[in-house]
Amino acid sequence: MNNLIVTGGAGFIGSNFVHYVVDYHPEVKHITVLDKLTYAGNKENLADLPTDRVELVVGDICDAGLVDKLISNADAVVHYAAESHNDNSLIDPLPFIQTNIIGTYTLIQACAKYDVRFHHISTDEVYGDLPLRKDLPGHGEGVGEKFTPDSQYKPSSPYSSSKASSDLLVRAWVRSFGLRATISNCSNNYGPYQHIEKFIPRQITNILSGIRPKLYGSGENVRDWIHTNDHSSAVWKILIQGKIGETYLIGADGEKSNKEVLELILKLMGKPIDFYDHVKDRRGHDLRYAIDSSKLRNDLGWTPEFTNFEQGLKHTIDWYANNEKWWKDKKSMVEANYAKNGQ
Repeated sequence: MNNLIVTGGAGFIGSNFVHYVVDYHPEVKHITVLDKLTYAGNKENLADLPTDRVELVVGDICDAGLVDKLISNADAVVHYAAESHNDNSLIDPLPFIQTNIIGTYTLIQACAKYDVRFHHISTDEVYGDLPLRKDLPGHGEGVGEKFTPDSQYKPSSPYSSSKASSDLLVRAWVRSFGLRATISNCSNNYGPYQHIEKFIPRQITNILSGIRPKLYGSGENVRDWIHTNDHSSAVWKILIQGKIGETYLIGADGEKSNKEVLELILKLMGKPIDFYDHVKDRRGHDLRYAIDSSKLRNDLGWTPEFTNFEQGLKHTIDWYANNEKWWKDKKSMVEANYAKNGQ
């Protein structure tokens, strides 16, 4: 594993993975980050990393010539690059089709050609949603089902549909073209470097900016939260030990409703827990995601480190409070876009 390519490595989850590899795996001599640097990518996410080990290549994963040149010298590719915002996909689906489907196709074609190990980062959203758990506040008792690697695909948005398509392409290339690939579907990430259009950093930066936080609909929608550092350690485990052709689900048993998460943020930031506004809900808003990660834990021996969600959230709040320069210039534009859509 001398030469590793990380697509989308200047984005939120990808850059955290690059930091993880630099910090914990000195055997990886060179990491090439291939990133288009759209609004969600930020070269500042890599600014403190050693330039003799980490190289940023600004380019598009749909550029077949560039992809072929880079992959011809690689040992492995970890594919994070994606258009990933549900609200944006409902307004303009085309970039999601282009990046998530055509981009993935371009990468796996080159990896199959040069017999390069490929790991595909996907999402639990490809499985659609689950009924609300009855043991959550206001819903009685019961445990509720969870997604497994065998769950049926039922994507709800152009974003999740494009990710489901990319998963199926990878599976087909494993069987038909001998691609040495694995797939992971992860639950909702939180942590440093996440774009402020996303739920948790939007609420944190609203409070830091003197703006009342916003909650879609009733806030009953449930997400299974995982700290991005735990996602990184799981991906590394799969890359090194995972069985070719297999899918592994990554989760840390962190189910919380959006209302619970927002009220915890308010509590940790010294605000009344009702200090927020309700805004119109997203079209086709999935009710609940939940991950059964027992295959990953039992087969590969992975365990999450950030099992205390409140502690991990406090760590995340502190990062945004201490890195205002990183997000401040983008704040007004993000809120203007949400206001235009009544959110």
